[in-house]
Amino acid sequence: MTSVLSLGRDAVWKRRLVRLLPDRPRPVCVDLACGTGDLTRLVAQRFTGGAVIGLDLTPAMLDVARAHTPEPNVRYEQRDIADTGLAPESVDVVTGGYALRNAPVLDDAIREVARILRPGGTAAFLDFMRWPGRFTGWAEIALLGTWGAFWGLILHRNPAVYGYIAASLRRFPSPQELRDRFQAHGLPVAKNVRCLFGITAIVVVQKPRTR
Repeated sequence: MTSVLSLGRDAVWKRRLVRLLPDRPRPVCVDLACGTGDLTRLVAQRFTGGAVIGLDLTPAMLDVARAHTPEPNVRYEQRDIADTGLAPESVDVVTGGYALRNAPVLDDAIREVARILRPGGTAAFLDFMRWPGRFTGWAEIALLGTWGAFWGLILHRNPAVYGYIAASLRRFPSPQELRDRFQAHGLPVAKNVRCLFGITAIVVVQKPRTR
């Protein structure tokens, strides 16, 4: 459904996110809210010498991910993105596909990313982005709500099934506000790649190296 709702572009965006990650020989990588593990597997294929951990709250998602992951450098764990249980400054790369927008408290999730990243570490997130401005923001939410309702009706006879996407976007900060949130937690934005006219974006942040 992610592929359908993104007009077939979801896999392209995730591959692009992985290409934006810096070269590292044996990084420790964490994929937040990994779901069925499609982004986790791409990270594992990029960093074959590294260790990749996929975290998600839903056991059924993790069961599917394990069943579809042949990469030997991946393990999956049931964890909260705002409370990963990982040691401070123990991770080189953090990724997330549609993860931050679904965090109950966004600042808690960003704070956890800042906590587990090593100095010089990188985090990259793909997500829907709320267009700035009252009218454009309303128009985008209406467009996503209509598109999700259409597929919910077609596939499940329930237009509300995918309505959570538009609803969650109402609470999500604008791209500039999101940049400010990252900056406030010591994670300046290094790259912001707009996709599909800015409906989605890939945001790459880097934790400064300590002197």
